[in-house]
Amino acid sequence: MEQTYHYAWIIPFLPLSVPILIGVGLLLFPSATKSLRRMWAFQSVLVLSIVMIFSINLSIQQLNSRAIYQYVWAWILNNDFSLEFGYLIDPLTSIMSILITSVGILVLIYSDNYMFHDRGYLRFFAYMSFFSTAMLGLVTSSNLIQIYIFWELVGMSSYLLIGFWFTRPVAANACQKAFVTNRVGDFGLLLGILGFYWITGSFAFRDLFQIFNNLIFHNELNFLLVTWCAVLFFSGAVSKSAQFPLHVWLPDAMEGPTPISALIHAATMVAAGIFLVARLLPLFIIIPQIMNLISLIGIITLFFGATLALAQKDIKRGLAYSTMSQLGYMMLALGMGSSRSALFHLITHAYSKALLFLGSGSVIHSMQTIVGYSPTKSQNMVFMGGLKKYVPITKSAFLLGTLSLCGIPPLACFWSKDQILNDSWLYSAIFAIIAWSTAGLTAFYMFRIYLLTFEGHLNAHFQNFSGKKKTSLYSISLWGKEGFKVNNKNFHLLTLVIMTKNKSFSEKINRIDENARTRSQPFLTISRFGKKKTFAYPYESDNTILFPILILVFFTFFVGFIGISFNGVDLDILSKWLTPSINLLHQNSNYLTDWSEFAQDAVFSVSLAYLGIIIAFFFYKPPYSPFTNFDLVNSLIKTNLKRIFYDKIKNGIYAWSYNRGYIDAFYATYLTGTIRRVSEFNHFFDRQIVDGITNGVGLMSFFVGEAIKSIGGGRISSYLFLYSSYVSIFLLIIYFLSRR
Repeated sequence: MEQTYHYAWIIPFLPLSVPILIGVGLLLFPSATKSLRRMWAFQSVLVLSIVMIFSINLSIQQLNSRAIYQYVWAWILNNDFSLEFGYLIDPLTSIMSILITSVGILVLIYSDNYMFHDRGYLRFFAYMSFFSTAMLGLVTSSNLIQIYIFWELVGMSSYLLIGFWFTRPVAANACQKAFVTNRVGDFGLLLGILGFYWITGSFAFRDLFQIFNNLIFHNELNFLLVTWCAVLFFSGAVSKSAQFPLHVWLPDAMEGPTPISALIHAATMVAAGIFLVARLLPLFIIIPQIMNLISLIGIITLFFGATLALAQKDIKRGLAYSTMSQLGYMMLALGMGSSRSALFHLITHAYSKALLFLGSGSVIHSMQTIVGYSPTKSQNMVFMGGLKKYVPITKSAFLLGTLSLCGIPPLACFWSKDQILNDSWLYSAIFAIIAWSTAGLTAFYMFRIYLLTFEGHLNAHFQNFSGKKKTSLYSISLWGKEGFKVNNKNFHLLTLVIMTKNKSFSEKINRIDENARTRSQPFLTISRFGKKKTFAYPYESDNTILFPILILVFFTFFVGFIGISFNGVDLDILSKWLTPSINLLHQNSNYLTDWSEFAQDAVFSVSLAYLGIIIAFFFYKPPYSPFTNFDLVNSLIKTNLKRIFYDKIKNGIYAWSYNRGYIDAFYATYLTGTIRRVSEFNHFFDRQIVDGITNGVGLMSFFVGEAIKSIGGGRISSYLFLYSSYVSIFLLIIYFLSRR
């Protein structure tokens, strides 16, 4: 076993071989490297699979022996200062490494097909492997300096991946926004690291925790200084995990390819902040003020993210705000001291959210056949609806991921979210009410996404295209009042109760490009005028896209069982796994749950989830919904509810949600605008005042010199007589003045 731990360094550094080899290959053998480009995708998957197997082996050994292993070697030695470099293997490291590698492998397999026709295929896999290296190096770090190095590498990797399509201005702006926003938190993180080193004299985690506890025990600390250092430390996690108010980069990060969105939002970048707080919890838990701040930021983030997801039209942005809300649940749990529940929800949410993002990528892959390659349309739920007949596997997988995130048993997120909700009652009644209400909002906005994407009338009349009559086919908006035309017959869409009159939604019908995605497999071939004409309709994705989705369906079903333990049935592998962790010394090894108490709490939470689902069906009802035929309900909506909801609440809540809570506008007006005005003033002061004085002195010297030059005769004796006369007169004046 000891020998196995000695080779744990391969966890972060083995994936680094892929970008190195790709770079060397493109430099020395560019043609061969590009022609064999799929070999690099296979190598990326193979390397990450080896790392995953090694991580699982280490985890099994830890589960059996309950040991913590740390290996370090000297990096910088200077007198009394010593900086070491190494790796720490404990249960927290094992959990994160398995999570990163398992999700990363599935995303890489998915990306092989999704990015196959992209010119940046090799660059994409080089970036992804480097991203995995940075994140694995972060979770295996044994000291604060090492964490900061890999923390910045994660930020750099996300910058490259979000701006992967950098020729699009919106993508270039998005990666810059993510980079700058994270620099704000990272600067605070650096100051916090230096502050704790100044207090304790150590960067290593185990020494840091021990020295800090001794200083607290002997009352030798300035709590104000310690609190501020902890706040600065926490600011790094706030920016990286998209917590309020540094969350603004997260929705714009959706401008990158969908596999990148899945990896960032599931197991890598946003999980880094949760990991950092969990790793440093022994420091934070001693400081009540910072624990209160963590829980406060968590509760604000979870509610704020849920409200911003309510009216998003972009399917990936809706899922991004959902990620923000779920990260708020994890941060709330950490602030309450329930780190086990936070890590449990991190695991279950990672697989469920990866499933949803990869499912959305499959939908976008299909929608590009209708609306072309425009990302503003292929990701826009306004142009979707009725896809369930054409993408049944994607639809079923997306529905399971949606139900899991809503907290419907026995899917994964139900078990973890319920534990956080139950713990919140013991911490604060107000926080509990907000957290439970947000659980209902989660069910509403997630089923809104599902209904707008897969249900509706889009496919109601897509049949019997025999080609005998002239066919006019249009792309459909579920939100539009107009319909579509088939065989010169008009069909009208279901008019939604709310928001149908909003001018921001498309009311136009766009003709389908008949040549869209002709390189892909056609769904239907229409014969007309003796020629075959290919129309590209929505179709199910290829097997290499569906395979990772189906694997994630399996995880979504069963991964939640690792963290439950009922009376007489001990399935709680997670608590046993976490027992020896240096972060969880105060946790009990058994997390037993009483069945009757659990059932009572679960009934309430599941009821809230079903209430949110019913409301979503009420507002975004598909044609088979029982609400469709209720004349009394429809009449009530058109009269009373329309006046109340549409005219008042819609203009407030909908505008608030659609405009991202006006946070971006606030930053642009008051923060960015103020910095710009200050910069313009500094520029004016520097050019006109500072440079003006300097240039004025120079010009004055020039003119004085020119004036003196004109009275010079060139004789030294004359100059001496003149200067001596001036000096004599000056001395006489001083003499007479002194006599008076």
